[in-house]
Amino acid sequence: MSGGHFCMERLSFCLLLSACSWGWAPGGAAKPKGQGYPHMNSIRIDGDITLGGLFPVHGRGAEGKACGELKKEKGIHRLEAMLFALDRINNDPDLLPNITLGARILDTCSRDTHALEQSLTFVQALIEKDSTEVRCVSGGPPIITKPERVVGVIGASGSSVSIMVANILRLFKIPQISYASTAPDLSDNSRYDFFSRVVPSDTYQAQAMVDIVKALKWNYVSTLASEGSYGESGVEAFIQKSREDGGVCVAQSVKIPREPKPGEFDKIIRRLLETSHARAVIIFANEDDIRRVLEAAKRANQTGHFIWMGSDSWGSKIAPVLHLEEVAEGSVTILPKRVSVRGFDRYFSSRTLDNNRRNIWFAEFWEENFHCKLSRHALRKGSSIKKCTNRERIGQDSSYEQEGKVQFVIDAVYAMGHALHNMHKNLCPGKVGLCPRMDPVDGVELLKYIRNVNFSGIAGTPVTFNENGDAPGRYDIYQYQIRNSTPEYKVIGQWTDHLHLKVENMLWPGGGSQQPSSICSLPCKPGERKKLVKGIPCCWHCERCDGYQYQLDEFHCKRCHFNERPNENHTSCTPIPIIKLEWSSPWAVVPVFIAIVGIIATLFVVITFVRYNDTPIVKASGRELSYVLLTGIFLCYATTFLMIAEPDLSTCSLRRIFLGLGMSISYAALLTKTNRIYRIFEQGKKSVSAPRFISPASQLVITFSLISLQLVGVCIWFIVDPSHSVIDYEDQRTTNPHFARGILKCDISDLSLICLLGYSMLLMVTCTVYAIKTRGVPETFNEAKPIGFTMYTTCIVWLAFIPIFFGTSQSAEKMYIQTTTLTISVSLSASVSLGMLYMPKVYIILFHPEQNVPKRKRSLKAVVTAATMSNKFSQKGGFRPNGEAKSELCENLETQALATKQTYVSYSNHAI
Repeated sequence: MSGGHFCMERLSFCLLLSACSWGWAPGGAAKPKGQGYPHMNSIRIDGDITLGGLFPVHGRGAEGKACGELKKEKGIHRLEAMLFALDRINNDPDLLPNITLGARILDTCSRDTHALEQSLTFVQALIEKDSTEVRCVSGGPPIITKPERVVGVIGASGSSVSIMVANILRLFKIPQISYASTAPDLSDNSRYDFFSRVVPSDTYQAQAMVDIVKALKWNYVSTLASEGSYGESGVEAFIQKSREDGGVCVAQSVKIPREPKPGEFDKIIRRLLETSHARAVIIFANEDDIRRVLEAAKRANQTGHFIWMGSDSWGSKIAPVLHLEEVAEGSVTILPKRVSVRGFDRYFSSRTLDNNRRNIWFAEFWEENFHCKLSRHALRKGSSIKKCTNRERIGQDSSYEQEGKVQFVIDAVYAMGHALHNMHKNLCPGKVGLCPRMDPVDGVELLKYIRNVNFSGIAGTPVTFNENGDAPGRYDIYQYQIRNSTPEYKVIGQWTDHLHLKVENMLWPGGGSQQPSSICSLPCKPGERKKLVKGIPCCWHCERCDGYQYQLDEFHCKRCHFNERPNENHTSCTPIPIIKLEWSSPWAVVPVFIAIVGIIATLFVVITFVRYNDTPIVKASGRELSYVLLTGIFLCYATTFLMIAEPDLSTCSLRRIFLGLGMSISYAALLTKTNRIYRIFEQGKKSVSAPRFISPASQLVITFSLISLQLVGVCIWFIVDPSHSVIDYEDQRTTNPHFARGILKCDISDLSLICLLGYSMLLMVTCTVYAIKTRGVPETFNEAKPIGFTMYTTCIVWLAFIPIFFGTSQSAEKMYIQTTTLTISVSLSASVSLGMLYMPKVYIILFHPEQNVPKRKRSLKAVVTAATMSNKFSQKGGFRPNGEAKSELCENLETQALATKQTYVSYSNHAI
């Protein structure tokens, strides 16, 4: 017996002992007939030639468990892709005609040790020379059966798993083709000579990622790797390539433990934040670790800070970013160039529990995918999970997107199929089915044919292998973007030996196109300070002394004093200019002109009324309230000069007093008038008795009572907050300090102004309500209609004032616009009252004195009402508070009372 044969025998014996000690039963009974059937924890499909399959159907288990949660995309999609490829090959008359490919598919549970245990199934037929299989049942005596012979293995997924499996498969000369393992270690043909892969090595991927970093003008990044061959080798390749090319520095390299402890990922984020300016983080990690890193970043409130650059293990997968879209936004990922296989989409969408019994994990996938349970016993009371109906459909009742490695699984199966086909053509020319030279298939011979295949893959790209079993480097570059609240992976470039990147199509966190920086050290400009990176004295970050800061020294910025601003290059501070509203400003000229004209007109009306004080029109207008109203109008105009005058203690005090006082006087007088008219006519409808408090003295008392409320409020304001002037540096503290100004103004806020004018507005609104109620009164009675028109117009003026005044709160011209708007609005209100209530009377007094006589004609309703009340007045004539003629409402009616009442009866008989 040769030494090599002796070693093989000893290894076979050790494996056998291990299998029995584990209670492992890989073979099972004789094969039942049919396309495929479950066997223990694997899928077994009959065929002339059997291929092995390794897929991460489940994740790593926690707390000592071998397997964890189901992997819908990474596991089931890829597994079904192998079954799909086998069906295509077996139904293809031109590929392996009259030869059926079978399969033995196992679950690696994303763990290398578990995968090693499972992969012993593939070598069981080679342990003994007679191809017998030893099966131990419950620790009992071994049962010898004849198992199927696996000639090649498709898988595994993770590089660490593939390395572990490759170490045992090479001993038995079983070729292996991986669809996802990219660790550079696997390119070592002296150690992994039976390993091939349809995806490129991370050496190419690392070069592509270095090219992307340089294209984005980053030179300072961190790296993050999962413990194991894939992660550590990928980061090592990236660091090596970055050193070779130059121009890229690695701030720090962080490794994720294989079995992370609670809080481990939070600690990783804190460590990455130690070099916060290295925002770009290169990730070579498995899917689970990527998701946990994103979750930790979200918990640390670092959404948008890190720019993740993920390897092909991230690619375009949904699972790592599900419900973490905002944290992942802007991430750049890389994936071997692939195309979505539409045929697989149709195949997978048509899978049901009835037509896919060969997949022993499909029922579990069905429950997970549709959030239901197949057994009623599994349903819990009060649970929202329903019972599966078997009428659910993939893609219709659940979301579906093809997993990124599906194409490569199919290409791996086809590579094995083409190699077997070429081998059969050469070894069995003209033979139907397998010939003795291929029964059994020699692994060494098959490996030669695998390395020499050259065909067009399922996506149309060529499938070839180099001398190390690696596929050529062809990558698509993705960015995870959120457009219109819809997250998606968008292709932004390609890499095939050199980079093609569309930077203009990239979107960064927050949806902006401004490219974030991840740089080490550039010369700082004037007005910028250097911030040294902790532990790396050769690198610093330049921070602009922005806003109101200036550069104190090389390493520090300091904020200017509140009344200063930095100069143009932020190297020193200068005083902020102080502004106020000048008399010569166009913002002041217009309101002053209106006020002067208004004051002249008001004085003219007052003089006219005093000169013709005893004429019927002046008497009929209610002389007492008229002079009160004219006083308020005068104060409204005069307020303009107080608002424009330079703010000081006296000016600010007078503003508080007279800004609201003028309008309060005006609207109090008008409210008293309209209220009197309303009460008189309402009372007239009910009885012939006169309402109370309609005498001139009563009207004055009511008016001054209303005015006194305004004065009391102002007095309280003076006590609580004494008046003074201030220089406001915040109102025009713009983002650009160059436009900053200090405003000299009275200390009256917008809220205080609202309170100041609020009472006047209340009087105005109340007066308007009464004007509406008395709109039916004949126009000859006590100015009811002119007052109504006055109030309507005034309301329109103030409705226009509000949006203009408060809508300019963010404007640089706020002070000018608000002052001008306020003064013009007050003057317009006064002008409306003056023009509608007094100018027609002045016109009659001066130009038509013949009309300045008592009016006798009345409309029916007014005459009846007036006559009814005049009867009451005639009975109490001796008790009038003064001896002057009655107002227009009751004027000259006593002598006609009886006749008018008769007329009333006569008209009533016809009208009612």
